[in-house]
Amino acid sequence: MRQPAIVETQVPALDGYVLGGTLFECVGDADPACAVVVAGGGGIPATRYRHFATFLASAGIPVLTFDYRGIARSRRGSLRGFQACAEDWSEWDCGGAIAWMRARYPRADLAGVAHSIGALMIGGAPNVSELSHFVFIAAHTGYYGDYAKKHRIPMAVLWHGVMPILTRIFGYFPAGLLRLGENIPAGMALQWAARRTPELRPEATDPNGARGRSMLARFGQIRLPALVVSSADDAFATAEGTRRLLDVYPGLTVTQIVLDPALTESVPARQRFLTGMDSYIHCVESLCGTFINDFARDDGLVYVGS
Repeated sequence: MRQPAIVETQVPALDGYVLGGTLFECVGDADPACAVVVAGGGGIPATRYRHFATFLASAGIPVLTFDYRGIARSRRGSLRGFQACAEDWSEWDCGGAIAWMRARYPRADLAGVAHSIGALMIGGAPNVSELSHFVFIAAHTGYYGDYAKKHRIPMAVLWHGVMPILTRIFGYFPAGLLRLGENIPAGMALQWAARRTPELRPEATDPNGARGRSMLARFGQIRLPALVVSSADDAFATAEGTRRLLDVYPGLTVTQIVLDPALTESVPARQRFLTGMDSYIHCVESLCGTFINDFARDDGLVYVGS
């Protein structure tokens, strides 16, 4: 593996808003077979994905990470009065990131890697057809009823009680004050707070809801393979939460991997280590073998990177 070049860049959203992004690419490889756009979770700065992106880039797969408008390097001054909603993050910001990477790597298979509610954001991009496949990690829709039981009531109080109150007081949700990540623009925060039913209902915050319905309709038209990775002990992206997310994408061909720590509880520590190393070595072999193919390359990179 080679040391990648890491370059901070500006990515124009589809409406012209300038997003802060970072390109991770392997020096000297101008025509890669695959490239990746990373759609992060809500309120999570793109810098959190730098190690993952660096790993892929060192294996010859360029990666673009970016911040949604109002978040981290895509924030312009105070968030008080700043207008941004889920539809903006999905259609304009994810759409802009996809368009930017497609223009830079016109012949590469473009993969959308999405974390948490980023799996919901990326599917609403009007140019999602530019992608060749998805990788969803800890994907869910943000519905509190899907959280693990012991977190359900506290999360309901936070998202549907504390969040809208503080958002109206501050003019944005001060997540940083509560040590919950980046501060979130008011429009997005109030949409999140209004997410009280299992179904996604744009009318909860927009009486018209036409833009939201159009975005949701786009999900049903997507026909792509998707690798979906989740953890059995994840209190937020639970099995129900991931299932609800996948219900929004009825046309996906899904390969699902669930990491369950409970399966190793009765296994001696030495055996866990040896088994893990054996799996890791086989993945490395799949990447270096004489008869490597696209399937082996994609799966090997995913498992080595995890």
